[in-house]
Amino acid sequence: MNKVILMGRLTRDPEVRYTQTSNTLVASFSLAVNRRFVRQGEERQADFINVVAWGKLGEFCSKYYKKGQQVAITGRIQTRTWDDEQGQKRYVTEVVAEEAYFAEGRKDASGDGNFDATFGAMPSANSGSDFEVSSGDDLPF
Repeated sequence: MNKVILMGRLTRDPEVRYTQTSNTLVASFSLAVNRRFVRQGEERQADFINVVAWGKLGEFCSKYYKKGQQVAITGRIQTRTWDDEQGQKRYVTEVVAEEAYFAEGRKDASGDGNFDATFGAMPSANSGSDFEVSSGDDLPF
């Protein structure tokens, strides 16, 4: 099985190009994905992973993804080889995106913060609603 799930920040805006033979859109971008563990006394490390998205998914990524934005990608790993202009053999490993998601809230109208419109979010205790947080003693589970 070849399945990849990544969550990270875009290192640059997606670059769009079209294939020569079929004029198919392909968007390329790179994700900075933090490693899960940090060695004591060191800063967190990140891996920079190249991603390509084809067709409608590539169009979506090029239209809505911007540098610095946190996104989630599912896809598969692919390796390619080719000969460059000097005749040197080149290799690349990349993720071919199959699904793409936003992984953070949208910015509010002023652009300086997140608005609280997360799907399924519980209202805050001081929102003026009748919502009350229980101590947990009377919960049925």
